[in-house]
Amino acid sequence: MQEQRADVPRRWPVPPWWNDESEGSRLPWRSTVLLTLVVLFGTHFAALNQKGQRVGLDPFAYVLLLAACGALLWRRRRPVPVAFMTTAAAVVYLGAGYPYGPVFLTVAVGCFSALVAGRRKAAWTAVGVFWAGHVLVSHWLYRWLPPSNDSPPSWGQELVIATWVVAIVALAELMRVRREQWARERAERALAARRRADEERLRIARELHDVLAHSISVINVQAGVGLALLDSDPEQARTALTTIKAASKEALGEVRQVLDTLRTPGDAPRTPAPGLDRLPELVEQAAHAGLVVTVEGAVPRLAPGTDLAAFRIVQEALTNVVRHSGSRHARVHVEGVAGVLRLRVDDDGPPSGTDEGGSGNGLAGMRERATALGGTIEAGPRDDGGFRVLARLPLEAVARKSVEHKEDV
Repeated sequence: MQEQRADVPRRWPVPPWWNDESEGSRLPWRSTVLLTLVVLFGTHFAALNQKGQRVGLDPFAYVLLLAACGALLWRRRRPVPVAFMTTAAAVVYLGAGYPYGPVFLTVAVGCFSALVAGRRKAAWTAVGVFWAGHVLVSHWLYRWLPPSNDSPPSWGQELVIATWVVAIVALAELMRVRREQWARERAERALAARRRADEERLRIARELHDVLAHSISVINVQAGVGLALLDSDPEQARTALTTIKAASKEALGEVRQVLDTLRTPGDAPRTPAPGLDRLPELVEQAAHAGLVVTVEGAVPRLAPGTDLAAFRIVQEALTNVVRHSGSRHARVHVEGVAGVLRLRVDDDGPPSGTDEGGSGNGLAGMRERATALGGTIEAGPRDDGGFRVLARLPLEAVARKSVEHKEDV
């Protein structure tokens, strides 16, 4: 069973034989054939009931009926000509004195299709022409047209016919409006789907950037240490290689976790997303890269999304210190005040002036994370030298916990 697409509005189910667009057909031939049969048989029985009152059916009558029905094949491609062709055929049919009957259906379907297609002026004109022709034939020209014993219908009967015409036109207008609503809804759903896809791509890009930037920075520093001490201090070089192995393993694990969300969307992650309870790990990794990090304050209980964003912001800020600062000491201050989580990462500088690589998207990624949660990021040099990153993120809960012993949410 095929699932219904999200961008297609629900409609009433239709039988297979009524589906005009099946098997690659571009013309509504099935519904037209069905309508033609209804018109022909209905007109035949109407002629039997009106025998002696109207002119009997002859080949010209059938030509008019078939012409009106056949024109409906092009009602989707050429709704305006079809509306006027069915109107003309019906007026000539009535003027020839043939029996009243389902010939009115062809006019109704032709004008209905024009209205639904948005050709309102043409459809209303065709309806007016048909009504004027009918009144002209029935109340004035009937004296000179067949049958010879014909008399004008009552105005009450004309009122009934007018009511049916208005009902059909109103239904067509309703269908046109509904069709436009469906088109707008489809466009809005498609736009929302594209926006969600773009947001998901940005999220994954930020995650991969933050994971790889931090780990590769540590690997880069330790690789330099290992190369420098490979001959003079093999033991220290071994320690650097051990750090590289641990950092690369952790990076691979986090990258795999991010990519798993692409392979199995909607499934629960195999491992919990990192949060500020892993600050000690960041401190240890920074120490392997030669950076001493001091953590101050206490972490309030955070929602998972806020917790992940806070962790990535601190991780990126420390990565930038390793890459771009000449200082080997950094301070991380965490506090929750008045429903706001404040994260501050300081180093004493000065800038190292060396190119340690990177995409240059670290600060932009931090701002995107903060903005997505309704927070802010301030980053720039301090007045006394060094560099500061200050993040403010809104809290959903204010229950406090220590950095070292973060409770499960």
